[in-house]
Amino acid sequence: MTSTISKISRKAQTAGTLSHAVVSPAQWLQQRQALLAREKELMRLHDQVARERRALPWVRVEKNYVFDTPSGRRTLADLFEGRSQLVVQHFMFTPGAGQGCAHCSYMADHTDGALAHLAQRDVTFVAISRAALDDIERFRHRMGWRFNWVSSGDGDFNYDFRVSFRPEELASGAVDYNYQRQSLKNPDMPGVSVFCKDDDGVVYHSYSTYGRGVEVMMHTYNFLDLTPLGRHEEGLPYTMAWVRHHDRYEAAPAASACCHAQA
Repeated sequence: MTSTISKISRKAQTAGTLSHAVVSPAQWLQQRQALLAREKELMRLHDQVARERRALPWVRVEKNYVFDTPSGRRTLADLFEGRSQLVVQHFMFTPGAGQGCAHCSYMADHTDGALAHLAQRDVTFVAISRAALDDIERFRHRMGWRFNWVSSGDGDFNYDFRVSFRPEELASGAVDYNYQRQSLKNPDMPGVSVFCKDDDGVVYHSYSTYGRGVEVMMHTYNFLDLTPLGRHEEGLPYTMAWVRHHDRYEAAPAASACCHAQA
């Protein structure tokens, strides 16, 4: 299956090597300036949506969620590590699965470098999964990650934040995920949640995003979106079908021209 998808991915990349217009520097500059206006429009919209996100009301977290961590049992409030803001990656790692989700791993690959910078802005990061802590630690060591990763085990945390679903929910034909009712087969799904803690130690839920919203953690996509071929996921069974655990990729294809010029 891996080899087949890799071949499809390479075919999709080849399909992207279409003839492309070539113009003079002056003509290129004119079109680039037009695109810059659109990019600035998008950035202003992005900033406005970020302000609206920060303005959302909070929900007080009433349950006493407890997690298995390498340092023992810890509450949600403990996971802040003395800071006032906490970002949680809901990492798909179903108990007994043997390894974490490749797509969630793709997200997590971008995290370690950000940890020191987040800490400077009063933010702590943690990944949370249902898998047993021993399995999490084994997989984390394999992937070479440094970020904190804890287990919610059989607790309600994953279920309450709508990233895990009990068998009876899945059997009903529809579950609440990404703020809508939909049919899912997986007992675990990806997400990112944000929490705040006040001076009295009270924890509040401020934001959660699911579905394509988790692309906020996928910095590689931002690079790919700058390139002539983009994500080149056309022709794949599904977007991200090309993604592997970073230690499971085949050798990268040989360098070649990315496009054919057309005057």
